[in-house]
Amino acid sequence: MRIIGLTGGIGTGKSTVARFLAGLGARVIDVDRVGHRVLARNHRVRQRLVETFGEDILHGNMIDRSRLGRLVFADKRARKRLNGIIHPVMFEAVKRRVEKYRREGAEVVVLDAPLLLEAGWDRFVDEVWVTVASPETVNQRAKKRSGLSGAEVRARVRAQIPREEQAERGHVVIDTDCPLEELKEKVESLWRRSQLRV
Repeated sequence: MRIIGLTGGIGTGKSTVARFLAGLGARVIDVDRVGHRVLARNHRVRQRLVETFGEDILHGNMIDRSRLGRLVFADKRARKRLNGIIHPVMFEAVKRRVEKYRREGAEVVVLDAPLLLEAGWDRFVDEVWVTVASPETVNQRAKKRSGLSGAEVRARVRAQIPREEQAERGHVVIDTDCPLEELKEKVESLWRRSQLRV
């Protein structure tokens, strides 16, 4: 089984590439969604986050992800504390899913992980694919998709490893600044090449 780590900054088209790969037969693990489940269901993680960041991050008795996001994207140390609490739990959940797919005979598993490189998870994949796009495209897509302000988009971009470093560390770099059909063709071509190495 081959494991592809798919990463890229906000607004770079990573989710679109993941969707194309799923359509081609890859088992895709959306690591953000795993994180959301951990926040919603893991009481120990929730308790540690409240102890660390205060009750302002709660909405009722649930973690308010937008409040927590505003806090950690504005403060590097807060972000590091958050990642120290949540990443180990997420990683265990992802490992369990990967093993499940291995038992089921999957040929390719894709970890769709925005912080793949920041979290050091690239050590556990066979190949790193990085999506990139121009700053203008990133800003436009991120604001349209998530309703974030320009300042919030810039804070999230700054929170990630710079685009140039991501590209240097990737085995495959996918420029998504192109029409959707062209991007789909790029992904299909990369998929065929990857299948030769399975």
